[in-house]
Amino acid sequence: MSKKGVFYLFITLFFLNASRTYAQTNSKKKLPLVEIILQLEQKFNINFSYLDQTVENKTAVLPDDELSLEDVLKFLKSETNLDFIRINDTNIVISKRSNPFSSFITQKLEEVVITNFLTKGISKKSDGKINIKTEDFGILPGLIESDVLQSIQALPGILSVDERVSSINVRGGTHDQNLILWDGIKMYQSGHFFGLVSAFNPYLTKEVNISKNGTSVKFGDGVSSVIDMTQSNSLDQDFIAGAGFNLINADGFAKVPLNDYTEIQVSARRSVTDFIFTPTYDQYLQRVFQDSDFSNPQQGSSEVISNNERFYFYDIATKFLYDITDQDQFRFNFLTINNKLTYDQRSDDDSGIPLKNELIQNNFATGFQYLKYWNSKLTTTAQFYYTGYDLRATNFDIASSQRTNQDNRVNDLGVKINATNHIDDNLKLHGGYQFSEVIISNAEDTNNPDSESFIKEVVRTHSIYGEAEFTSASKSTYARIGLRTNYIEKFSEFFTEPRLSLSHKLSNDFRLEFLAELKSQTTSQIIDLQNDFLGIEKRRWILSNNDDIPIIKSVQGAVGIHYNKNKLLISAEGFIKDIDGITSRSQGFQNQFQFTDAIGKYQVRGIDFLINKQFDSFSTWLSYSYSQNDYEFDDLNDGNPFPNNIDVRHTATFAGTYTINDLKLALGVNWHSGKPQTLPLSIQDDTNTQIEYTTPNSSRLSDYFRTDLSATYQLRLTNRMNASIGASIWNLLDRKNVINTYYSEHTNGDIVTIENVSLGITPNISFRVRF
Repeated sequence: MSKKGVFYLFITLFFLNASRTYAQTNSKKKLPLVEIILQLEQKFNINFSYLDQTVENKTAVLPDDELSLEDVLKFLKSETNLDFIRINDTNIVISKRSNPFSSFITQKLEEVVITNFLTKGISKKSDGKINIKTEDFGILPGLIESDVLQSIQALPGILSVDERVSSINVRGGTHDQNLILWDGIKMYQSGHFFGLVSAFNPYLTKEVNISKNGTSVKFGDGVSSVIDMTQSNSLDQDFIAGAGFNLINADGFAKVPLNDYTEIQVSARRSVTDFIFTPTYDQYLQRVFQDSDFSNPQQGSSEVISNNERFYFYDIATKFLYDITDQDQFRFNFLTINNKLTYDQRSDDDSGIPLKNELIQNNFATGFQYLKYWNSKLTTTAQFYYTGYDLRATNFDIASSQRTNQDNRVNDLGVKINATNHIDDNLKLHGGYQFSEVIISNAEDTNNPDSESFIKEVVRTHSIYGEAEFTSASKSTYARIGLRTNYIEKFSEFFTEPRLSLSHKLSNDFRLEFLAELKSQTTSQIIDLQNDFLGIEKRRWILSNNDDIPIIKSVQGAVGIHYNKNKLLISAEGFIKDIDGITSRSQGFQNQFQFTDAIGKYQVRGIDFLINKQFDSFSTWLSYSYSQNDYEFDDLNDGNPFPNNIDVRHTATFAGTYTINDLKLALGVNWHSGKPQTLPLSIQDDTNTQIEYTTPNSSRLSDYFRTDLSATYQLRLTNRMNASIGASIWNLLDRKNVINTYYSEHTNGDIVTIENVSLGITPNISFRVRF
């Protein structure tokens, strides 16, 4: 046969064979991907990790038996349009379409050293921070939804002495010393219903990271803690939506893919309290307004009637995602939070037009971010943001025929540039530059007599930082060390802040941890008068002027040891924190120091202890914290230390969760010792126009005790639609907890004791659908 004939014969046989192979392949029946995964796990002795929605409705042909694992993964990738990323020899992650460096980046994720910390969805990372994944979140006592700022109070060392999410105390710090970030944007308002409901919708918040110490140098401000919330940042290419309601608000959210490269995420929530009166709203109303002008009708000698009250809140969040290329990502964010209260007042003998009192609080935030994957090692991000906060009030005093307008306004403009370089499997470097311009103004005008004041401060800060993260080859040692330098233009001052996070695995069961940091911040909150802003939102934001309002600086360190074996976790962490540069006006004194302007500091020393045992369907834990928190003001109490206003020495929680099929139950008991108070002297000097007090904070309120219960049940309505119902009872035993006591002088000279009490028995129910 000629060479030409041999060539044609070869071509004919090739195509016949290819056609036969193609026919055989296409004759195979496609199977659900989940079934194929189970067979491959047994065949190759491997484990696949994935989200249920990632593999849902995905099908593929069963790969041929003779194929290697590598060829199987390539085949399935082409069949399903999913990524199959090998983490190591035995673990493979299945994810939706991502950038071309996803394999490398996935391997660089921070190590989780403790999973299901207290409940499902909470974990502890190797750098010491606590991570909450809201999609995987289980259940906590008293909560039927994953309220971000309520949930973190289950962690040791974090509580709110007055039950408000706008007053979270992390290891003895005040709320304004927490840096609260929403997708990298600083937030100045954290609560709805003036502090009883978190202002951040959890259903588009993908995860929350809480750092009590040893934070990354990427974060400025927040001398007490960092609460970093992030929304989903990847394109799911699936339509997901949900809606629900409870006895306080109704909400909805949606993730809508516009095409293969763009997606929009939207969430909205609004209170229903101005339409429906519920037992939950009744309890919240009593709690928030019990010490306000709205609830205290006596003004002077006239009887004042308050009525026609209307209160509502809402929040709207939007995120636009655009993957320009596989290596370039653009993100745009928008968030608005609003609370509004109006009510009429008139004297009981006045038939004229009532006077309208008003309180409006809102936080607006927007920004965009550009992310660039240069190669498998280098990633850069650039973010520009603006956040604005406004608190306004109009208050009428009928007895004196006086009207007061108050306004506290914050404008924060910032730029963040960051670069991350993965040197190798063990070393990662971060570096960056940040600029912020913060403008805060406080205005007040009063008639009868006419008076007006306006104060405006501007602070511009330039920051550069560098940081190295190291993980040993054996994964037994993790270290992160960094340095941040802040330059404040107005004061021409540099602040150098080293940070350190170190953990070492002593054995398979024991891990030792050391955290330390220096920080500074120029923003804080003060109280001028207890009835500012109708007595509901008394705190107003101010800026440091490096004179009577200094820059706040902190030094803190912590050492911890953790034992984790057979789902038993025992953890102990000792800490010390020094905060310098606080003002007495920022501490909310209601004793002899109420109108004193002094500069001082406080020191907190303590220990957090936790024991958590998990079973297949049951988790229980006992946490206990002891701390001593003392002030030191040169101009107060003769310079002698005295207890901090939020010096809660002992705190304990005993709780458990139980899951059986689609039913989740949680029950918990919360206890802490009473916070300090200052009693009036038993014998007062009649010639003195002010109340005389004993030694500051030398007495304490009664202990706080609260029992909470919650339950949720999941329903599968259709293949695409799920639903859940939930019920909870806060303060199940209806215990009266006094959370604050102060004193005022009546017109006849008697001293009046005023008590603020906690929420009573507060039921709530919810219903949600997701599709």
